[in-house]
Amino acid sequence: MPTRIRTTRGGDRGGPLPGAPSGLLDGVIAREPFDEALDVIRAELELPDGFPPEVLAAAEAAVANPQLPTDDLRDLELFTIDPPSATDLDQAMHLERQGGGYRVHYAIADVPAFVPPGSPVDDEARRRGQTLYAPDGRVPLHPKAISEGAASLLPGQDAPAFVWVFDLDADARTSAVRVHRAMVRSRAQLDYESVQAQLDAGTAPEALQLLREVGGKRIELERERGGAALAIPDQQVVQHPDGYELRLRPPVPVEDWNAQISLMTGMAAAALMLDGAVGLLRTMPAPDAATLRRFRLQAAALGVAWPADVDYQDFLRSLNPQDPQHLALLHESASLFRGAAYTPVLGSVPEQREQSAVAAPYAHVTAPLRRLVDRFGLLVCEALCRGAQPPDWVVEALPQLPEIMRESDRRAGELERDVVDAAEAAALSGHVGASFPAVVVDVSAGGGGLVQVTSPPVLARCDGELELGEQVQVRLVEADPVARKVRFALDPHAPHTSP
Repeated sequence: MPTRIRTTRGGDRGGPLPGAPSGLLDGVIAREPFDEALDVIRAELELPDGFPPEVLAAAEAAVANPQLPTDDLRDLELFTIDPPSATDLDQAMHLERQGGGYRVHYAIADVPAFVPPGSPVDDEARRRGQTLYAPDGRVPLHPKAISEGAASLLPGQDAPAFVWVFDLDADARTSAVRVHRAMVRSRAQLDYESVQAQLDAGTAPEALQLLREVGGKRIELERERGGAALAIPDQQVVQHPDGYELRLRPPVPVEDWNAQISLMTGMAAAALMLDGAVGLLRTMPAPDAATLRRFRLQAAALGVAWPADVDYQDFLRSLNPQDPQHLALLHESASLFRGAAYTPVLGSVPEQREQSAVAAPYAHVTAPLRRLVDRFGLLVCEALCRGAQPPDWVVEALPQLPEIMRESDRRAGELERDVVDAAEAAALSGHVGASFPAVVVDVSAGGGGLVQVTSPPVLARCDGELELGEQVQVRLVEADPVARKVRFALDPHAPHTSP
């Protein structure tokens, strides 16, 4: 399945810059030596290869005797939207009009029904933290019997779920929310591209039209409260008949609308946790004044107008990744989104309780098949909704989870970086000495910096006198997939275009 690299929301596919060497426009990567590089990465990161026998046996036993809810919502016509190859389906939804507003049912896989506390599956999940994705296969959080079987919200399958019910007004603001456990049966497994095609053609059923309507209104609410989103295209490494492919994938609008339902759920979960003084928030501080001042100076240096009365969130939305100066700024904007953490709520409200990119308190509860903390967050919210306290074993785990997830996020980040570095080197190997058009997206104090080559989509080190936002021609000096090294040098004989 795809490995999503440097993923952000939004963005359009851009065509290759003129002058890219022929044969590299599709970014196809031969299996060798890329497979060797993947083996080295897995070994260096000590990624687990399968599950211990006792974990597999415990998973099979849990699937054979799950703790199922008694409420029955199997008549609800739920659907999922995921990449076409996905089998670990965490979320399913149903949307309908209600008076002048809407009602949204959002079913989340009931992983606790199959993972008893203290079981071998629970212990192994705490060791892993989250599912890791690589082009040659995933490293799942749970055994397939659970994650791609009994707990997954596959179409036509009866499955337990945490069902969130949202009542929304005409502007899609939440007026009431509740969550309870129930049996559900998804009717259809949809994918983003086909849903978008139906919506664009005007042939989509009402439920999908309502997703566009509600999602669009939730995006406006995000803007109102000061949420931030970036528009850097997704870089992916995907399977290809001839090996692998390195490509920029433009997210389609339905992905944003779908994400808004998840964001709405995470915000509702955080509100429940804060009201009940128990839970685990996903937090991130807002950028400080010095960071914003530096970012404004970078915009000015690139000649990108940023009116004084426009905040950074709206400014980021205005940037177009097809413009070289804007692309450079989007890469530099990573400095605005630092310090993400998991913050326990244990008897009192923590000082840091907002996720600044969401512009609201927020909690992870929508991906329990793939992320450890969501299982605990769901149990907290369900208990609070029925006026009870979460189980003791859940509360006792809350202070331990941030460190587990910090280490898991670190490993996931390293895997992402290593895979894309190897893929970029593999896509370019055999073309040392070739010249490529690029945009300077970062400059180092000691000289050189980072350049973004668009075809194949590569972000790499470049030697030479560089100017931020400059359009340059660079020559490939080194491309070693196993060592995961790519290096360019400024082509002294090619013209450059200053920002």
